[in-house]
Amino acid sequence: MSTNAHDVVIIGAGSVGVPAAWSMARSGLDVLVVDRMPSPGQGSNKSAIGGIRATHSEPAKIRTCLRSLEIASTWQATYGDDIEWMTGGYSFVAYREQEQATLKSLLASQKASGLSIDWRDAVSLRSTIPDLNPRGLLGGTFAPGDGHCSPLLLGHALYRQALAAGAQFRFNETVQSVDVTGHTIRGVTTNKASYAAPIVVNAAGGWAADVGRTIGIEHPVRPDSHEAGITEPVQRFLEPMIVDISPAPGSSNYYFFQLATGQVVFCLTPSPLIPGTDRRETSAFLPLVSRRMVHLMPRLANLRVRRAWRGLYPMTPDGSPLVGTMDEPRGYVVAIGMCGQGFMLGPGLGETIDRLVRDDLTAEDTRILESFSPNRTFAGEATLK
Repeated sequence: MSTNAHDVVIIGAGSVGVPAAWSMARSGLDVLVVDRMPSPGQGSNKSAIGGIRATHSEPAKIRTCLRSLEIASTWQATYGDDIEWMTGGYSFVAYREQEQATLKSLLASQKASGLSIDWRDAVSLRSTIPDLNPRGLLGGTFAPGDGHCSPLLLGHALYRQALAAGAQFRFNETVQSVDVTGHTIRGVTTNKASYAAPIVVNAAGGWAADVGRTIGIEHPVRPDSHEAGITEPVQRFLEPMIVDISPAPGSSNYYFFQLATGQVVFCLTPSPLIPGTDRRETSAFLPLVSRRMVHLMPRLANLRVRRAWRGLYPMTPDGSPLVGTMDEPRGYVVAIGMCGQGFMLGPGLGETIDRLVRDDLTAEDTRILESFSPNRTFAGEATLK
């Protein structure tokens, strides 16, 4: 096997690995990305439905996603690629007092973190989303700056920009080991070659724990499956992403929005969760999600579903990512456990990881990385995961 030297090797060409490579290459680093798949974004990224929101409960996620929103919303003007971006906002609706209290309790912290968001009563919310079922509607939050785009188009655009900046990619290569001498990273070995580097970034998504085990680290990242679907295209009638966090038999929440191309795309969080890496669609998904969606928005009843699929949410114990430098070995950086939010976190996190690797962190980077520290003690769960 040949040995090739680089400044950084990134494992995983997905929602986080590609933006990180793009940012590093622009900063002048010699960066190589290795992925087991035949092309970028073929893991969990291609299962994403495309929402990018800063509407979170954790300040670190809010700040990271505000940067991701800035990148995505200005992408076409800056780089010329139409990624089907739409700034339609996000609305978390409440039909029960429990959800109303939860959503209202987060507003002060969200606003303090820079998020533009407000509570709207039922009448005001229906002026923005007139097709919501008025029966029992208490209101909801609305963040107008959130939006959505095509994960495939943005992912490919990021990949092309990374290549143009000098990043290198090796596909169809499976990492067999992260190479360590003493307590220091030396590079990685794949099924085809060895690559020397003083820094290795684990951005392997649902397979991140497998990478960690090659050096005896048991990362607390466990994937579970979530199912999504898409309808036929229809005339535009819906601008924001709608999120309902209330539980129901078989599910804990669901969300949907209308693409720029007219289709309604939707996803549901099953309850109980479905652990593992099985990505085959199920017969239970459509009956569960369609009942909930049609009850919330009766106008959806006659839409025809074209396709359904399942993707992986690499989950952590508290629902927040693990990002930063591990205590040991030296030079081992992780950007894992995105909990199904890698697409929205990735562009902003890519820049943070770049500055981490170059030892050029800002004060805000430091605060974000403290929150996402892979060495932290887990306590509780994020309210809006």
